[in-house]
Amino acid sequence: MHVVKAVTGLSKADAYRELNGQLAALFAGERNGLANAANMAALLCQGLGDLNWAGFYFLQGGELVLGPFQGKVACVRIAVGRGVCGTAAQRRETVIVPDVSLFPGHIACDCASRSEIVVPLVHEGRLVGVMDLDSPNLARFDGDDATGLKAAVDLLLGCSDMGRLSD
Repeated sequence: MHVVKAVTGLSKADAYRELNGQLAALFAGERNGLANAANMAALLCQGLGDLNWAGFYFLQGGELVLGPFQGKVACVRIAVGRGVCGTAAQRRETVIVPDVSLFPGHIACDCASRSEIVVPLVHEGRLVGVMDLDSPNLARFDGDDATGLKAAVDLLLGCSDMGRLSD
């Protein structure tokens, strides 16, 4: 059993270092991408404050398909280029949205979500999917989150066989 260590009171950089250390411990000896993504969603949801959704979409058949997550029921399929997740997938870059009501084409799966960050999963030049975090707070995410979450995604991709989860 893994107990998530609290990161409250730490700087964002230190909090992500701690969380990524915990992720490395969770991934140790486990290569299954689905299992590791599920544990990562749970750890981030428990470890980071002010989230109401944390999870993954994987590229299948040219669209993003829902993977492991923590939070309310979510959209199952998202077209590449549509919404925040589809935009991050199309651009292959992290997208931070301080106020989702101002993002053209935002897909509202949970009306409580006010801000969002989506980090693409790119492994060896190939888009595998995206990691999506939502918050009920405006402007919850910033560049420090982008850096910390990119490191977490890189850890997931480096420790996991993601080939079965995407085309």
